[in-house]
Amino acid sequence: MIGLLFLIVIVVLVFLFAIGAYNRLVSLRNQVQNAWKQIDVQLKRRHDLIPNLINTVKGAMGFERETLEAVVAARNTAIAAVNSGSVPATAAAEAQLTGALGRLLAVVEAYPDLKATGNVAQLQEELTATENKIGFARQLYNDTATQYNTAQQTFPTMLFAGMAGAAQVPLWEITDEGERAVPQVDLSLGPPKK
Repeated sequence: MIGLLFLIVIVVLVFLFAIGAYNRLVSLRNQVQNAWKQIDVQLKRRHDLIPNLINTVKGAMGFERETLEAVVAARNTAIAAVNSGSVPATAAAEAQLTGALGRLLAVVEAYPDLKATGNVAQLQEELTATENKIGFARQLYNDTATQYNTAQQTFPTMLFAGMAGAAQVPLWEITDEGERAVPQVDLSLGPPKK
């Protein structure tokens, strides 16, 4: 009788652990999906700001057509990548867009009259704020995805991962080596060094 009771307690404990592991994996999967949607929201905001920025600077930068076209093409590629749902493809496309935007903003700096325009300054500020939000959303996604992936790989939760339909999710990684470059900052207030 005691042996049977002991066996029933063990079976119930295993069953409760299985339910807890299953629910934890489902919860983490939903958190990863939510974190991805947060990135998606910020990328949409970024993609929506770009046409406004381009339209604002287009007239004054007519002869910088190549730069403007590069930004538009990179934006279109980034939108298509986001719609594909592939984290690596989205990361690569967004890196290209970041580079194209960087070149556009560098060109804007060369036009003092354009730079002084309130609309351009406001759009640059909004774009900078959006870039920061995207960075935080990427960090949240990677943190959540790491928790989810780790939970699937740890024993004994890994025994229930298949039952929960858990699959490894990719992290958002920097694919463009240009993004890894250390920015050069000169605060000397003197003439530029050659």
